[in-house]
Amino acid sequence: MKNYSVLIGIVALAAVALPVQAETRVGVVNTVRLMEEAPQAKAAQTNIETEFAPREKDLVALQKDVRALEDKLSRDGAVMSEKESSNLERDILSKRREIKRAQDEFRDDLNIRKNEILSSLQRQMYDATVELAKEKNFDVILGQGVVYSSDKVDITEDVLSKLKASFKAGGGK
Repeated sequence: MKNYSVLIGIVALAAVALPVQAETRVGVVNTVRLMEEAPQAKAAQTNIETEFAPREKDLVALQKDVRALEDKLSRDGAVMSEKESSNLERDILSKRREIKRAQDEFRDDLNIRKNEILSSLQRQMYDATVELAKEKNFDVILGQGVVYSSDKVDITEDVLSKLKASFKAGGGK
């Protein structure tokens, strides 16, 4: 009799738990795909390239200048006076330092800017995902670290559509 009442209790709990499980909606978002295909990400990449192109051009010009001075030293060094040769070597060394400093600043500024943009993109993707989850009554949305998900729970395309719509609505931002 005691086993019978335990069995009834287990069946009752299972009967209550099954409908709750059936109603839970789970979605999966492929954030890597969003970063590759979202128009915001593509626009951000274009903006970074445009923003940093002049500085990159300046670096290339400095490197050409140094190469020209090095060529002059190797070509004419033997016929130059010791003072001219020494001055040219100092000038080359000074320009190399200037290039190194400019490259370091460029790399640091570029990394800072990329991190700012990445943070903004992640926020936009998060907001679009949460908005979609609320609209479609999802209980759980999974992102990074998912080993497998069927196409039935993958909502990446829906989030991407939402990002595209907000990109157009925001005038490309």
